[in-house]
Amino acid sequence: MTDPLLSVRDLRTQFDTDEGVVRAVDGVSFDVDRSETVCLVGESGSGKTVTAESITRLLPEPPARIAGEVRFDGRDLLSLSEAELERIRGGRIGHVFQDPQGALNPVYSVGWQLREAITLHRDVTRAAARERAVDLLRRVGIPRAASRVDDYPHEFSGGMQQRVVVAMALAANPDLLIADEPTTALDATIQLQILRLLADVQAEFDTGILLITHDLGVVAEVADRVVVLYGGKVMEAADVYDLFESPAHPYTRALLDCLPGRGRVEPIGGAPPSSTDPPDGCRFHPRCPHAVPACRDGDQPPLAPVGGDVDGPAAASEGSAADHAVSCVHFGPGGDPSAVLGPGDAPGGGDE
Repeated sequence: MTDPLLSVRDLRTQFDTDEGVVRAVDGVSFDVDRSETVCLVGESGSGKTVTAESITRLLPEPPARIAGEVRFDGRDLLSLSEAELERIRGGRIGHVFQDPQGALNPVYSVGWQLREAITLHRDVTRAAARERAVDLLRRVGIPRAASRVDDYPHEFSGGMQQRVVVAMALAANPDLLIADEPTTALDATIQLQILRLLADVQAEFDTGILLITHDLGVVAEVADRVVVLYGGKVMEAADVYDLFESPAHPYTRALLDCLPGRGRVEPIGGAPPSSTDPPDGCRFHPRCPHAVPACRDGDQPPLAPVGGDVDGPAAASEGSAADHAVSCVHFGPGGDPSAVLGPGDAPGGGDE
């Protein structure tokens, strides 16, 4: 087996605030392979965006404190200097940010910003960079791209600005694309266009994609694997088919039950945990209908294999691509998965 393109192990990101230490990301591990799309999903505040921005240390340090291991193509990004990271950001790793207005400089035309992104990481002439900028705008669906390349960000709608941000992230044909809600501000037609563009780029350049989204419909459409976050912790990690057909963690099941046609009418009860004073035990236990006393003690349960996908809990904790793993006492040693699963569920394999 080849090493993954991106390997994240025990990532922890904390912020020192007046209210206390915010543990936004608290021991997250996952891999992204070349030509693979991994989706991070979870409610607002679950740690998705902070995880993404911690990978290339986009967060100011301090107040952020980032620890763990983040290996990209064999190099530990957390040990690199700022100058070394600058050569990777925007080049080998592209970012699509959640707020397009914050990602674009209002005093420069979008064409100038695209050319800057291109020439920073590729040895091309100014004319070639402009041609590439027009082509990128055209590919993300900007009408009359050749004439609009010299327009300024304020002359574009919010959806158009988001498409420009996607174009900037693709400027250097990155090996890894980290996309934070890239289709949120777009209508359904353009959303599909952007997703197809990402798929085309992935097929052409073997790009790995880490996609952050709250839209489970997008997850079902594009993901190879899914990592479910809650309160800064990984609740479940699985192949996309296994996750939708055989969800194991009560939180994952509750999220999927909120999809149209899945039966849930009311939202998940309760509120997400405090990031400064999280509960002991499983972070989800105050909202979980299957909680037992063991859920309330100690630390978050270690990831355990579901349905015999891996050889044991240690293998599950390593986050390999074959895992369907869940952080739940009912799936750990001495646990009873039937306490969570329904009578017709087939853990780890879907309906067979």
